[in-house]
Amino acid sequence: MNTIVLMTILLLLAMTIIGGKKGFRSFIALFLNFSVMIILLFFMNIQSMNAIVLTLIACVVIACINLFFINEITTTTKAAFLSTLLTTSILLLVILAVSDLALIHGFGEEETEELGAFSPLIGISFMQLAISVIIMSTIGAITDAAIAIASPMREMYIHHPTSSRKELFQFGLLIGRDIIGTSTNTLFFAFIGNYLALMIWFKDLSYSIGDIVNSKIFSSEFITICCATIGVILVIPITAAIAAQFFVRKSSDRK
Repeated sequence: MNTIVLMTILLLLAMTIIGGKKGFRSFIALFLNFSVMIILLFFMNIQSMNAIVLTLIACVVIACINLFFINEITTTTKAAFLSTLLTTSILLLVILAVSDLALIHGFGEEETEELGAFSPLIGISFMQLAISVIIMSTIGAITDAAIAIASPMREMYIHHPTSSRKELFQFGLLIGRDIIGTSTNTLFFAFIGNYLALMIWFKDLSYSIGDIVNSKIFSSEFITICCATIGVILVIPITAAIAAQFFVRKSSDRK
């Protein structure tokens, strides 16, 4: 038994024991999301396909898996799903503008030596590819924040059914303010963890702070973190508003 199989089994056991049925579904969702990524890469190799459109479709499928497959179709997941779509649509406009201004597509100087033997003529727009990478990097954080806000709002409304739409909205904002810091730090340390070796290399090459900040590798990852953080911030009021509307309307329909 190799290490990968062993770690997969340990992950399955941990998720199933702690999470129960939802934990097992979350484990299956990992493989479903991986399958979506493989299919996305396959279609991206078709030159007539637009990478951004394909990525948006993949994000919708991933959001459905993470919300509806794991947590089933409920008012909470519907609110989180709609919030995710709306936030991603707004964030896409920001990503398009920033990517065009920052010119983060393509490869940095640090990568040219490794890629020197390969042809860059792969039939894919590097601008579209850079935008797709940023979109795909943000969808997980946005979906996570959306369900993290909608679920407590549901519990709040169950225990306080007389709560108004405004009170639920304010409650959602309070929850969102608590997760902004942790979400931002999670994204930041994910970047540091992935590029720690690169940072050490920058130091060995005697890069100045200006050289590091202006390097394409650093700037592209920093912009990705900023876009993901902006997405998390945007999804907070959007989810709070949509979830409050859904819960109050559902209660009114029952009456």
